[in-house]
Amino acid sequence: MSGVGVVAVTGGIAGTGGPRLTLGFERFDRLDLDRHLAVHGRLRTPVLDDLVSMAEKVDLRGRGGAGFPFARKLMAVAARVTHPSADRAVLLPGEENDRRRSGEDAVVVVNAAEGEPGSAKDKVLLGRAPHLVLDGAQIAASALGTRRVVVAVEDEEAARSVRAAIGERRMPARVVRLAERFISGESGAVVRAINGEVPVPPGRKVRAAESGVDGRPTLLSNAETFAQLAVLTSLGPDLYASAGTAEEPGTTLLTVGGTKVVEAPFGTPLAAVLRHCDAPAGQGVLVGGYHGLWLDPLAASRAVLSRAGMRAAGGTVGAGIVLPLARGTCPLGEVTRIASYLAAQSAGQCGPCRLGLPDVVRALNALADGAGTVEDVRRAAGIGRGRGACTHPDGTARFVLSAVDAFAADIEVHRYGGTCGQPVFGVLPLPVPTGDEGRVAIDWSRCDGHGLCAYLVPELIQLDRYGYPVILGTDIPTWMERDVQRAVAMCPALALRITNEMPNANPRR
Repeated sequence: MSGVGVVAVTGGIAGTGGPRLTLGFERFDRLDLDRHLAVHGRLRTPVLDDLVSMAEKVDLRGRGGAGFPFARKLMAVAARVTHPSADRAVLLPGEENDRRRSGEDAVVVVNAAEGEPGSAKDKVLLGRAPHLVLDGAQIAASALGTRRVVVAVEDEEAARSVRAAIGERRMPARVVRLAERFISGESGAVVRAINGEVPVPPGRKVRAAESGVDGRPTLLSNAETFAQLAVLTSLGPDLYASAGTAEEPGTTLLTVGGTKVVEAPFGTPLAAVLRHCDAPAGQGVLVGGYHGLWLDPLAASRAVLSRAGMRAAGGTVGAGIVLPLARGTCPLGEVTRIASYLAAQSAGQCGPCRLGLPDVVRALNALADGAGTVEDVRRAAGIGRGRGACTHPDGTARFVLSAVDAFAADIEVHRYGGTCGQPVFGVLPLPVPTGDEGRVAIDWSRCDGHGLCAYLVPELIQLDRYGYPVILGTDIPTWMERDVQRAVAMCPALALRITNEMPNANPRR
């Protein structure tokens, strides 16, 4: 997949079982319909009760990060639609009349929005095994008595692959392209994008099962979840459970180091995954992505790939993202890079994102310079927790606070020397700059310290004790572009401007 750089896909970890989702990858670059049928067989579509029973028996969970039980999500949608199979579904008290009156068709949405830079598994699945994902979507749609399937995807190459697969099987499904942003994969943002609205989280909890695409009950899960559903239907619960652990059967896809996608059974030691991918733990391993948790090398050596195993080690499986931090780069600098990116990726709908995340970045910058404290970082990260319009501020805080604990030794060196002596190589993946990213810059030969800019855009600029502006240094978020342009136009000294260059050190700081 050219859109994700060099991707190495293997059929499983050596000695831990054969491939399932990646079956056939060793022979074919892409499984068209004929190859897919030869490798995986013909589609079987069980009725709703049987599908729910199979998903419950193996405790099939979503692979998008939250790990929500698929059977519960399926039943929640079935309870709100009217068709012969759904009549046997469990209805919530008081919903019988509502359901029969509405007679709504469900919508099945494949969420393949991988806005997180460290993830590539869904792109690989859609690029190389699109029919396996579509099989799962069609199985779920058939059980719910609907033909409405939507595939939401960011990557253009993956979108082309899915369109070709839809054409091959003459399936009444459509593909919707999403903007490549970190928050694009949030379920509410996906639904809004499909509905033609601004593709950001809605700011309030709206269950897709109740009101999703076009206001209809919507079953929304990520691409790997639907591929797992297809494998489960093909193998049956008993054979499906022959891999993995008794509590967590099956396999999962991991993206290691941002470039290697590998399939591994649950219960596999994380150390075995890292060895297989030639990715040593280095200074620590981030698991679960940029809303995930850091493991120090010792914890990583003991961690087991499962929800329970990762939890015991202090980590999380999340969306299957594993990012080792190589030796030789500054850990605190890397964490600050990612926190700055996350701050710029917010939807800007609430205080915890608009003001809280920039404060976290400022606290990290001060810590890296030896001028701040860990307590300052904890305070900034904790202010908005649980109060955001979506999970973005909570996830960012979790990432930062975990890093503060994992890299305590490096932080202590910064505290006394203002640096750890290591450069920041940027080994944690971020999107490749397009050249259109804007940043605020100040012409210091003109600036007189009026302070109007800090009043107009306090998210990006604050005043030091002498009344001169201190710039945050992140990319200008989309939702702030108009405010920044206004600040530039209103600067009395004409000292404020927008630049595409990386900012220099602030001499007034």
